[in-house]
Amino acid sequence: MIRVIVVDDQKLMRDGLKTILSLEEHLEVVGTAADGAQALELAKESKPDLVLMDIRMPGVDGVEGTRLIRQQLPDTKVLMLTTFNDSELIFQALEEGASGYLLKDMPTEVIVQAIMTVSAGGVVLPPDSTAQVVAEMKRIRERSGQEPVEREASAEALRQVRELTERELEVLNRLGLGMNNKEIAESLVITEGTVKNHVSNIIAKLCLRDRTQAAIFAVRHGITAYHS
Repeated sequence: MIRVIVVDDQKLMRDGLKTILSLEEHLEVVGTAADGAQALELAKESKPDLVLMDIRMPGVDGVEGTRLIRQQLPDTKVLMLTTFNDSELIFQALEEGASGYLLKDMPTEVIVQAIMTVSAGGVVLPPDSTAQVVAEMKRIRERSGQEPVEREASAEALRQVRELTERELEVLNRLGLGMNNKEIAESLVITEGTVKNHVSNIIAKLCLRDRTQAAIFAVRHGITAYHS
């Protein structure tokens, strides 16, 4: 049973999600909250496996709520609910430790599958919308005069990628596709323990914090287009 907290400032939205998710036999909604601060207090009490969190909320928003929860309850995963217009906030939330995001207009079965994926250790980055989000982030940076910085960062990323072995590059590709260790192991016909070692090496070589950042790196720098 996966224990979930639903966080949204709109009562209709959070109550609706609670009702829908409670119909799933593998999910248990242990509470709802209206902002990130309430979510943190509720999470401290109920110790959920996952927090399904809206990104835009008055008071403590989803980005700050994610930072607080991941900082104080590292075993609790966070999955964001957002709209495509929140490109900058999406990446901020991912960098604060969210395990992925979903657009609010996605079907219920997609949300349920995403919760299962994140609970199993995967990352949820919808390929089509993530590509658009990355493009939008680049446009934002260009407009704000950060383009030279972006080019410098890309050059550094290319140097780091060259440090990866062929197998590590294959694993990084699959991280960017949102696969968990079991799925990567099956895809490459290796053991889960070997995958775990490769992921650790990738994180160290790319100077990243965790597998979510590795997945973001793969998407941002086109590693998901790589095929062995």
